Amino acid sequence: MALSKSKIAAGLIVAGSLTVFFGVLLVFVGPIIIDDQIAKNVEINPNNDLTYTMWKDIPVPFFMSVYFFNVLNPEEILKGEKPMLEQRGPYVYSEKRWKDNITFHANNTVSYREYRQYFFERDMSAGNESDVVTIPNMMVLGAAVMMENLPLPARMMMSATFKAFKEGAFLTKPVGELMWGYDSKLVDFLNKFFPGMLPTSGKFGLFAEFNNSNTGLFTVHTGQDDIHKVHKVDSWNGLKEVNYWRTPQCNMINGTAGQMWPPFMTTQSTLPFYSPDACRSMELVYQRPGVVGGVPVFRFVAPTTLFANGSVYPPNEGFCPCRQSGLLNVSSCRKNSPVFISHPHFFNADPVLLDYVLGLSPNEEDHGLFIDIHPDTGVPMNVSVRLQLNLYIKEVPGVTETGKISEVMMPMIWFGESGYIDGPILKTFHTNLVVLPAMMEYTQYILIGLGLATILAAALLMAVDKRQEKSLANSMEIQQKAEQGNGPKETSTGSERQVEKYVLNSTDIPM
Repeated sequence: MALSKSKIAAGLIVAGSLTVFFGVLLVFVGPIIIDDQIAKNVEINPNNDLTYTMWKDIPVPFFMSVYFFNVLNPEEILKGEKPMLEQRGPYVYSEKRWKDNITFHANNTVSYREYRQYFFERDMSAGNESDVVTIPNMMVLGAAVMMENLPLPARMMMSATFKAFKEGAFLTKPVGELMWGYDSKLVDFLNKFFPGMLPTSGKFGLFAEFNNSNTGLFTVHTGQDDIHKVHKVDSWNGLKEVNYWRTPQCNMINGTAGQMWPPFMTTQSTLPFYSPDACRSMELVYQRPGVVGGVPVFRFVAPTTLFANGSVYPPNEGFCPCRQSGLLNVSSCRKNSPVFISHPHFFNADPVLLDYVLGLSPNEEDHGLFIDIHPDTGVPMNVSVRLQLNLYIKEVPGVTETGKISEVMMPMIWFGESGYIDGPILKTFHTNLVVLPAMMEYTQYILIGLGLATILAAALLMAVDKRQEKSLANSMEIQQKAEQGNGPKETSTGSERQVEKYVLNSTDIPM
């Protein structure tokens, strides 16, 4: 038995309405489902294979590129002339990081130590670790500034000690030794008779403490109770705050450990993190959107206030005593050595710093700091953290090694740590974070469009059916009228015949 068009149309309307309903439902429920899956996958949980492995073993390739400022005129500097510097490098090291001593706690936190190792990459470097460069001697020029307020006899005694161990104002050594340490009789002497005076008990090198070391005991939130707290630092080495600085705000341990952040970021979000190497918390700000390997990202950069001095940015007053803006005085966590951190080439610093030395040329592309992060997961896709190490030097009476050095903030090296997600991990991220959500979004609109098209088709079918019914009704009405019109005509003809018959009969009557 054939179905009527009206019944077919009614069925299409029901099917279309259900399709539109599921499409609209997916519009509202789809993002909730995705966010729920993201929350489950970004929490620190051993059951999350991909994200937990990334957090624990950090399979992303990391590199540290080191640039030395080779001093071209050391003798002239001792006479008071302006330093002339030549940038040498990069000397590139691949970096391996992993977490160990991982312990989960009942309060939804986890403790760990992160270790790091560096391996020289000759093919990626502009030179070899055997390259010889000249830089300021931190043990002499740094110690001289540290002792400038001591009595003159004490300063003269220290100067005699430098001479006895043949230590001058500048060092000329291979890059490898300056990086990872060199044998020094003065270091051995100081460690023996003045233990704790130097940051190292072995060889003295700019990165001697970094290789095969850890960044301290971090305790961070797992996010299992509140996803907005995931990766945030609960304590570092058992401390809720440090004591290096002058104000409680500056001593606060804020943000994460600097590797991942809580998910669901907006353009109003910031990236706070605690850096043991800088001895303080720092915060990056949103700059612009972007794309890395097909994955949408937000770029966060260092604000100009990051290393601003207290007179330019009052909240930084606690990091003082300050010098020019753009310098962070880390002497309080570096055995009082006059060491300052800045952006490379004094980028975003007081321009007067560029007047004290020759050979610097700051620009954002080469010397800016940024992190490209996927906002929905809080996972960095591309990272470039660049910092410069500076030594404050000056003439110190009684320490003849300082000669007539002018007061200057002397750049020594700058380094950039970079890493990016690539290969199979990037493909997995692209599939899970871009392709699948896009497919879900397309599906919901396809369902809505298909449902509306089905309803429209049903409406057209009903319209056609009604038109046909109306046309049929009109035809039947016309036919009925036609039939009614033929009836009276036949009756009239019959009467006429009766009249004729009567007339004829009348003619037969005799006269």
